[in-house]
Amino acid sequence: MRLDIPQELPRRREGNDTASGSPDERTVTRKLPDNPIRHHLKSLEESAADSRWNRPQATRKRVEPPREVPRPRHHHPVPSPDPRRPARQATNIVGLELRPEEKALLREAGRFRVVRTADLREVLYNGKGRPLENDLRYLRDKGLVETAHINLRRDGRRRTIERVEVVTLTKEGRSLLVHQGDLPCDQKIYAGLVKPREVEHDSQIYRAYRKEAEKIADKGGTNLRVRLDFEIKADVQKAIYVERKAGPQRDMAEIKEQVAKQFELPFVDGGIQIPDARIEYDLPRESSHDIDQGSRTGHEDIEVLTAAYHAGHLRAKAQAGFRNYASASDRATLTAKIEGDHRLMENILEL
Repeated sequence: MRLDIPQELPRRREGNDTASGSPDERTVTRKLPDNPIRHHLKSLEESAADSRWNRPQATRKRVEPPREVPRPRHHHPVPSPDPRRPARQATNIVGLELRPEEKALLREAGRFRVVRTADLREVLYNGKGRPLENDLRYLRDKGLVETAHINLRRDGRRRTIERVEVVTLTKEGRSLLVHQGDLPCDQKIYAGLVKPREVEHDSQIYRAYRKEAEKIADKGGTNLRVRLDFEIKADVQKAIYVERKAGPQRDMAEIKEQVAKQFELPFVDGGIQIPDARIEYDLPRESSHDIDQGSRTGHEDIEVLTAAYHAGHLRAKAQAGFRNYASASDRATLTAKIEGDHRLMENILEL
């Protein structure tokens, strides 16, 4: 049996079915299926056209290691937290400018290694203790000085232990003092304690120096320099070594006597007597003819005697011709040690 199945005629597509040219030449335009790759590319183009993607991306900041920021240098007065202290002017050393009293305090402590605060109060602060305490506190906070209390020796008249406060420079204080250049070029500066057991003795050298400095000023001496026994001993030992190396066969006593004359030191009982301190100074010219000859100089050797000195040591110091000083408490003990030679006490001055 034959079945006739009707067939649909192809539908005419919308749009132009014929290409340009002859009407007989007709071509059918087919719709291409969606290409997933082309669809993805189109979506990317649309995304790029979006304003949100056109914004500049924020650059990521680079984390750098912290750098040491230099201390700002102020050129204007810096107010002090203490209302009793004036404003300070900053410098290029440690960021501070010291007042005249503080500079003088550093100079005295540096020249003599150790100084009693009681002496500084009388000499630099006219006996006023509060300004000295404020300055010491400030200098300690800056690491320029150190203070300590020491016990004085007990004698027959002293019932209780007496304590005194002393001041010394630190290495930083010494560097600042040298950098400021307020001292003579040949003045040596000391920092710290070398012999703690001799602090009581060494702290009295400054008091003896002040008494001699007044006498030197009265005769016109200026530009005072101080050489402690540390420096003098080092120069003497160096000179002895040079002489022994030049003449190994020479007698040691002869070498020592020659070196003693070289440094203008007394030679007593075969030994060179070295003072606690030597004060060097310049003298005024006596006439205009001295200009060609250079400036005149002089020196004074001072020695501080304590109750720890034995009788032989006292006689050697007296024969050396030093300017010998002793405190009132030590003079009583020294008098008992040299009862048979009262003339020695005439040369011992009281501190």
